[in-house]
Amino acid sequence: MHTTTTSPEALRVGMVERIRKAGHAQRSEVERVLRDTPRHEFVPDAELAVAYDPWQAVVTHRFEDGRSLSCASAPWLVAAMLDQLDVRPGNRILEIGAGTGYNACLLAQLTGRADLVTTIDIDPDVTTRASGALAATGYGDVHVITGDGGLGYPDHAPYDRVIATVSPWDIPAAWWQQLAPGGRLVAPLRWRGQGRSVAFTYTDGRLVSDSLHLCGFVYLQGVEDEGELSGPIAADELVTLHWDRDQAVEIDALRGVLDQPRVTAWSGITIASNESHDGLWLRLTVTDPRVCRIKVHADVPPEVCDPIGGWWRMALVDGDTLVYLTARRLEAGDDVCWELGAIGHGPAAAELTEYLCHEIRLWGPERNQSTPSLIVYPADTPDSELAGPAIEKTHSRFVLTFGDVPS
Repeated sequence: MHTTTTSPEALRVGMVERIRKAGHAQRSEVERVLRDTPRHEFVPDAELAVAYDPWQAVVTHRFEDGRSLSCASAPWLVAAMLDQLDVRPGNRILEIGAGTGYNACLLAQLTGRADLVTTIDIDPDVTTRASGALAATGYGDVHVITGDGGLGYPDHAPYDRVIATVSPWDIPAAWWQQLAPGGRLVAPLRWRGQGRSVAFTYTDGRLVSDSLHLCGFVYLQGVEDEGELSGPIAADELVTLHWDRDQAVEIDALRGVLDQPRVTAWSGITIASNESHDGLWLRLTVTDPRVCRIKVHADVPPEVCDPIGGWWRMALVDGDTLVYLTARRLEAGDDVCWELGAIGHGPAAAELTEYLCHEIRLWGPERNQSTPSLIVYPADTPDSELAGPAIEKTHSRFVLTFGDVPS
C-alpha cells in the first residue's frame, strides 16, 4: 500500500529529525540505525506516510473485540526505548514481543551480530511474519522463537540486554534469572493504573532504574500472572476503573457513583497547553495506595465525567468515593493555560477533592524537575531491606522514590 510521491529515504530522514527534536534518538548509534533501516518493509500494508509517521503505531493483529494484539510501536517510542537500553557491540539480547521484526532488526545492527538477538512471541502468525521480514532485509540470523515471552528463552541466556515490547504487570521470574549481572532491562511496566517504560540495571540482586517514560503497550500474553483489575462504574459501562489487586478497591461500592452530586475544587496551579502533568500521578504513587486510572469513552458527555485529556487519566478511590484529575482553560489575551483541579463524587468527595488539590500544589513548584527512581526487589526481600513502602507484585516488590516526597 506504499502510495506517496516522496521517497522512503526522504521520509525516513524526516522521521528521524522529528524524533530527535522531540528529545529521543539521542544516542548516535540509535539515530544511525533508524536512518538506515527501511521501516516500511516491516509494515508493508501501511502507507509510506504512516510507516514513517514518528508518532503513530501500526497495528498488525487484533483480538476479535478489536483490541490491539500486536503492532509496530510508534517510532519515537522505539527510539526512546533503544536510548534506554544502551546496547553495546557484542551484547547478547532478548526481546519479548516480536512485533513486525523491525525492533529486532535495529537491535541486530546495534549489537553488531544478528545471531546475538533472540526475539520471542506467543503468536505463531506474528513470528512467521517477523521471520519473513527479517530474512528479506538481510537479518535472517536473528533467532525468532514462538513461545511464551513471560518464560524468556533460557537456551541463549544469560542476556546482557532484555527489552520487552509488550507490557507486563510484573517482572517475571524468568527475566530475573536470565539477565546477566550488570545487564540492562527495559520494560513498559504497569502499576497504579499507569504504564511507563522503565530502564533498569541489574545490580546487587535488585533492579535499579535510571529513566522512566510514560507509554502504553499491548499487554503481555501467556502464563504470567496478570494483577491489573478493571470494572465499570457506570450502567452503560462507558466509564471504567483500572487498579492493582493489592489495592482496596471494591468496584460494587462505586457503581453509580457518577450519579451522585459533583464536587469540584481548583488548585490554582496552571500548566501550558503542551506541558506534561504526568509527574503528578507518578509522585502520588509513592505515598498514596488509592491512586488508580479512570478510562472514559469518547461518547461520555463532560457533564457526566470530565477528566483531564490524555492517554492516561488519574483517579483516587476511597471506599465509595471517587475523585479524578480535571482541568479548565484560562485565557489572558493571547496566552492560554490550563488550571488543574479535582472532581469528586460520593460521601467523602469534598475532603478528597481538597486533598488532591493540595497534592497538586505540592507538585506545582517543582513540576517534573525531581528525578524518580524505581527499585525492584525479589518478592522474598524482607521489609527491612527495602528503600521505602512497597507495591506488591507476584515475583517482585516495587519501591518508588521521587525527589522531595517522603516515603
